[in-house]
Amino acid sequence: MRSIILDTDIGSDVDDAMALAQLMGSPELDLLEVHTVYGDTRLRAQLAHRYAALAGRDLLVVPGVAEPLSGREVWWAGHEGTLHEDLERETVSAASAPERLIKRLREQPGELDVAAIGPLTNLAAALALEPGAAGWIRHLWVMGGAFGAEAVSEHNFKCDDAAAQMVLTAGIPTTITGLEITQQVTIEASRLERIRAAGALGAALGADIEQWWAYWSETWNVPHDPVAVLALSRPELFRFSAAGRVTIAVGGDNAGLSTFVPDPQGTVRVVTGVDAEQVAEEITARIVAAGRAYLAPHGEIDGDGS
Repeated sequence: MRSIILDTDIGSDVDDAMALAQLMGSPELDLLEVHTVYGDTRLRAQLAHRYAALAGRDLLVVPGVAEPLSGREVWWAGHEGTLHEDLERETVSAASAPERLIKRLREQPGELDVAAIGPLTNLAAALALEPGAAGWIRHLWVMGGAFGAEAVSEHNFKCDDAAAQMVLTAGIPTTITGLEITQQVTIEASRLERIRAAGALGAALGADIEQWWAYWSETWNVPHDPVAVLALSRPELFRFSAAGRVTIAVGGDNAGLSTFVPDPQGTVRVVTGVDAEQVAEEITARIVAAGRAYLAPHGEIDGDGS
């Protein structure tokens, strides 16, 4: 079993909530705590704690840095948390995510993975406080960038290009899943119905998925963050590059643009291929498992996630 900390901007795109549920339904992973980043990080933390409670978990959730190091204005969809009543009742930590991350890594150097599925601001702030923390992370799993033929500035890296450049050149063993991989995977109506049927967690997540679909006037979504997280749990469903280095364009018209260069001395690899249908199934089954696990002991729901 691998121990992991999730760093997330949960609440805008629904894929962060999906990734959190997926992690809670992954028996080979021990989700230690959740750190939130970007914008109203307290609201994001309350939402993460609510989702954990719906799965029968009392997770420690720590709000992090609100403003990007880049100074770029925070993008806020406006629907964050609106389907969840009384979020202010959810208990979140009074600590700050960068300091908390340093503390946990110092206690268990080389033992903890970090999954960063939002802007990399918290990690950059932690490295600024304690540069040695780069050597304490077992492996960093990132959703961000785009490494295909088309030059695209992906949201997470563009929102805080300065943080992304700092983190991805710090020498941390890192796997990055970019848009050209995540966009091959979709969640559509049949999988939504399975998720929605998985207890209170599934019902809440299903409503948030539908809200996100309505926001874009679509009947499907790309689970960017769950795909990136699954690369840790089910690496056999992916293909990976050899070691290399990643640089991020900072500022200007190309802010956030990511470039990967193979280098045997590098510490970063990127995902280069994916079994899209099997990955979509695995994401769905793990989310369903998280929702059903809380109810099964009470005899209300049972099954294998199908």
